[in-house]
Amino acid sequence: MMNQTRQWSVASATVTLLGILSYFFADLQTALWFHALENTLLYKVFEKITLFGDSLGYLIGGALLFGVFRNKKPFWAFSGLFLFSTVALSGLSADLVKYIAGRARPKLYFNEHLYGFDFFRWQYAWTSFPSGHSATAFGVAILLALLYPRWRFVALVGALLIAFSRLVLAQHYISDVIAGSFLGIVSSVLLYNLYFKSKLDNSLQK
Repeated sequence: MMNQTRQWSVASATVTLLGILSYFFADLQTALWFHALENTLLYKVFEKITLFGDSLGYLIGGALLFGVFRNKKPFWAFSGLFLFSTVALSGLSADLVKYIAGRARPKLYFNEHLYGFDFFRWQYAWTSFPSGHSATAFGVAILLALLYPRWRFVALVGALLIAFSRLVLAQHYISDVIAGSFLGIVSSVLLYNLYFKSKLDNSLQK
């Protein structure tokens, strides 16, 4: 238990440090670079990829799996509930932090040279930190890696592409994506260890 606490502490400190360094030394430069790629083929490809980071499809899919299989196949039912819970937790947590932090999205810098935080802003243009798409993508990827270890590489590559799409489309800064990705990972691992691991293991024995 102590070892896990230490690992999470180190991971949190590392993510925080990377976020701070990115904020001061990389966020603006990379956002401006990607902004110049607008309307290119790369931009159009990642417009499609980013759709897989939308939480609604996963929420509906998870709810349907649970509803359809809860009295027939417990493993699939709990998998669906795990999916729904992970996406909901990471999404709600991301939204809460977004509205508290009030970080200006890249487009505000492009149009008005506004950069930084203005706490408790509710407008979409001030909800850059953290990236909700990245949180969803990595939450789902870790879930798949836990349930189907042989597919973990594919799942994580998919999550990386979705997170990267938020940079290519200049919707977020690097530090937003780092924080969102970590939030998704934490949500999935936390729910798995606290509740779903035992439920899923027991369902396989029935």
